[in-house]
Amino acid sequence: MKKLFLLIGMLCGALTASLACTNFIVGKDASADGSVICTYNADSYGMFIGLYHFPAAKHAPGTMHDVYDWDTNKYHGQIAEAPETYSVIGNINEYQLTIGETTFGGREEMVDSTGIIDYGSLIYITLQRAKTAREAIRVMTTLVEQYGYNSEGETFSICDPNEAWILEMMGCGPDRKVSKERTVWVAIRIPDDAICAHANQSRITRFDMKDKKNVMYSKNVVSYARKKGWFSGRDADFSYNDAYARPDFGGRRYCEARVWSFFRHFDASFDRYLPFVEGKQPLEQVERMPLWIKPARKVSVQEVMACMRDHYEGTALALDNDMGGGIWEMPYRPTPLSFKVDGKEYFNERPVSTQQTGFTFVSQMRSWLPRQIGGCFWFGNDDGNMVAYTPIYCGNTVQPECYNTPGADALTFSDKNAYWVCNWVANMVYPRYSMMFPSLQQVRDSLEQSYLAQQKQVEDRAVMLYAENPQNAIDYLTGYSNAQAQEMLARWKQLATYLIVKYNDMAVKPDENGRFLRTKEGLGATVKRPGFNEKFARGLIQQTGDRFAVPAE
Repeated sequence: MKKLFLLIGMLCGALTASLACTNFIVGKDASADGSVICTYNADSYGMFIGLYHFPAAKHAPGTMHDVYDWDTNKYHGQIAEAPETYSVIGNINEYQLTIGETTFGGREEMVDSTGIIDYGSLIYITLQRAKTAREAIRVMTTLVEQYGYNSEGETFSICDPNEAWILEMMGCGPDRKVSKERTVWVAIRIPDDAICAHANQSRITRFDMKDKKNVMYSKNVVSYARKKGWFSGRDADFSYNDAYARPDFGGRRYCEARVWSFFRHFDASFDRYLPFVEGKQPLEQVERMPLWIKPARKVSVQEVMACMRDHYEGTALALDNDMGGGIWEMPYRPTPLSFKVDGKEYFNERPVSTQQTGFTFVSQMRSWLPRQIGGCFWFGNDDGNMVAYTPIYCGNTVQPECYNTPGADALTFSDKNAYWVCNWVANMVYPRYSMMFPSLQQVRDSLEQSYLAQQKQVEDRAVMLYAENPQNAIDYLTGYSNAQAQEMLARWKQLATYLIVKYNDMAVKPDENGRFLRTKEGLGATVKRPGFNEKFARGLIQQTGDRFAVPAE
């Protein structure tokens, strides 16, 4: 465990000003194939991280578990180890339990700096100890009550093959030893026929305290707010985020806008919430978005992957209608999110897909398959728009080398490492996006389509092997998953060299089916020079007038 946390560096909650991370949730009756789907873009600059693996184990009485902060690697202390822990690969365990998160911050005075468990450690400790979403919520809340919660406000996606839940949690400040109050939290089950999302803004408002089947909460969730003077109404009118993390301009425009964009893909009427996400009108004067919606159609894994690549395309917040994207219309913007000109503050849009993503996943959980086969964890080691998600099955016992590369880290490049090779390619594409991205997209989509096309055949084979011996199926899927990841890495290296040759010096070399054309004399065929697109050319002339005008002869 200690070695693991030495590799992590700064993660999502470390730079809350960057407003990082996005989660989407799809209930089993809302998905096209009956699976529960949970996603995560883990976004933070400087992050280097691969694919975790914690083997299943049994522990002797008295064994202790060292806790290192997931963001800073600071040692917090020890907790008692569980007698038995389960196998974990990435953010899914062998029972298909998946956990993701986004940091919403909330009231700063509620951070418990004396607590032992931070949000990241809580995720991976829980994945090793729980089989279902409900059990995970009990484990998480029990651990922080016992040991203290040393993080800002957090929203967790907690999903298994049958249920999807959203949990929001905050500490009760560093005086917990005096007050005996450790956390305030509420968990709500997402209806099976609904979809949900969260993106660095607390989303739970009012909740039904009488619904014991679908709602769980700490005993002090209302009384603590009353004690602090943050709420004075009836219990039935209590709103979690109004008391502890009320949406401000940033919470709406940078964060809730990502939720809005996801919902908008599956509800054509969602533009009615644009005044809310634009953040320009007072909160009391606009209609807030619901915690979940029922989509107009069933949602496929492929559609969710596409949503993880969203830049507000086709919406009022689209990034293709100003000069911020440069000559080649890049749908990304530099950070920090805000900047000043002549003393006035301005901001950049913050879409789902961002250059700061360290890893991304789409977890597919299916109740009708043996558990080690039902959990397919689609993983990528960079910006989701710039990578192909490769299948990693939840029973996997060994990570692919490209996602767990000896010697590679945030300051050490390795061409055996997916993070570095994918970043190499992405950083070539970003500044010349409209020119180069179609080549990347073709390779990305071709790989993903091949994985999806063979998924049923692979899983049918695994089911047959499982009937003979479960370990045979686990070994088969481990080998398959690792082979696909390594194939992706090899193909991405080819893509890198192809992009260097094809788009060298801002020109474009002609090719057919990936083979560059030559003249009959053996030289490279004449390159194309695309120059400015019309929109940028007009903008340039509007700015410069006749400075670059060619004089009439």
